[in-house]
Amino acid sequence: MSEHYDVIVIGTGAGGGTLARHLAPSGKRVLLLERGDWLPREPENWSTVDVFVDGRYISPDSWYDPKAKSFFQPQVHYFVGGATKLYGAALYRMREQDFGELRHHDGLSPAWPISYQDMEPYYTTAETMYQVHGARGEDPTEPPASAPYPYPAVSHEPRIQQLSDDLAAEGFHPFHAPCGIRVNEADLPYSICVKCGACDGFPCPLHAKSDAEVAGVRPALEHANVTLVRNARVVKLETNPAGTAVTQVVAEHDGETVRYQGDIVVVSCGAANSAKLLLASASDKHPNGLANRSDQVGRNFMYHDSQAVLALSKEPNPTVFQKTLAFNDFYFRGPDFDYPMGNIQMIGKSQAAMFRGEKPLETKFAPNWALRDVAEHAVDFWLSTEDLPLPDNRVTLGPDGGVHLAYTPSNPTAAKQLFQQLHSMLASLRMQPGHLAHRFAYLKTDIPVAGCAHQAGTVRFGSDPATSVLNPDCRAHELDNLYVVDTSFFPSISAVNPALTAMANAVRVGDRILEQLG
Repeated sequence: MSEHYDVIVIGTGAGGGTLARHLAPSGKRVLLLERGDWLPREPENWSTVDVFVDGRYISPDSWYDPKAKSFFQPQVHYFVGGATKLYGAALYRMREQDFGELRHHDGLSPAWPISYQDMEPYYTTAETMYQVHGARGEDPTEPPASAPYPYPAVSHEPRIQQLSDDLAAEGFHPFHAPCGIRVNEADLPYSICVKCGACDGFPCPLHAKSDAEVAGVRPALEHANVTLVRNARVVKLETNPAGTAVTQVVAEHDGETVRYQGDIVVVSCGAANSAKLLLASASDKHPNGLANRSDQVGRNFMYHDSQAVLALSKEPNPTVFQKTLAFNDFYFRGPDFDYPMGNIQMIGKSQAAMFRGEKPLETKFAPNWALRDVAEHAVDFWLSTEDLPLPDNRVTLGPDGGVHLAYTPSNPTAAKQLFQQLHSMLASLRMQPGHLAHRFAYLKTDIPVAGCAHQAGTVRFGSDPATSVLNPDCRAHELDNLYVVDTSFFPSISAVNPALTAMANAVRVGDRILEQLG
């Protein structure tokens, strides 16, 4: 390629898409490389069978689990907008204490090289960029904020409002979950979002979800200095002879090998694939993989110890848009457990067709009316416990260059405690006591590592080059012009959804890149 760019961004998800939008007004020449295409806007976007049973939008990738000695299909999505195209748009700030060292029952969550105060103004910018709806002051664990949410909290439907009232009556602190959706409840005839039941885990054909395509890439492309190349899979980064700067980005596009040049190169492929790209870019100067003198590239893979669970309401639950409530009363400790447990939030409402896809053998002979009855009474929760970084939870390359992902749960005691805590509360929340079942709408297979929507940690940042890949500005210690802005940089993952932190950090790093370019 003869064209030269100021910045090349590889990947268009929460990190890359946000960075592109932040850089666009500067006039710098920005190239976005995306291995996928636009996600089709089609009726199947709203089809439970197509999305959850047939896996219409899941990548055909095959990764290898060395522990199970078998291949599996990861829950990854390659489109403009990356994983955010099918995310639940739950946009939480990490708690202030999450940036420091936290002792867990099963290990240690390390401190970040920057503080919450360093990140706070960028959280505020990202919340505006992604049109986050929420309410300050409801959650006691909420970190301090320099501004209110840019949009009012999304209202609870009656059964969820009842749940909120019941939690409050028991002394807990339910709060309106921060939602990145383009809804205007004060003027619904003109609202883009209609608060439908096909949001969490579905793509949105209305572009009503604040994903990285809608809120990042499309606004960036309104600037003539930004170029997007789709269906371009980057396979290698090449450096100058000294190995101190990336000089070529090598990609496969339309069946050909294409090379791109840029002053700054930014990797944002997702934790597993960013590690894969750096490892695949080994050279004489970087024999263990690009920027991998520390041997940390690929290590410390995290993805949250998450549990999607279903409780049965004594009364029908006709809620359509269910993701409006959360509570963090057990985030840092529990009643009989003096360690962090995690976050509890609502997820998308169960639908009968999901059960067929999640558990085909168990539901094969179940009549449709029985599945409908369960779905009509279901109240669905997402329990998220912090996954702790372990060096041996890692991405390596197989003989064919594919992803090998070794993983062992790092914080199982806290996850079990959080489940038992919610289980013990059911009767006081007008639920059938004893009925808290796992549901697997987010995990298409029984291999836990397949559900890697919250993957993080494989290219961690830090102040010490011996124990980290990136410096506190997310630039590689060993290269002058290589940055990483997806969740790979996380040294710990907290227990809340990581998307907003990736978005905020991308804005922060964008400022550093603009300073470097001058």
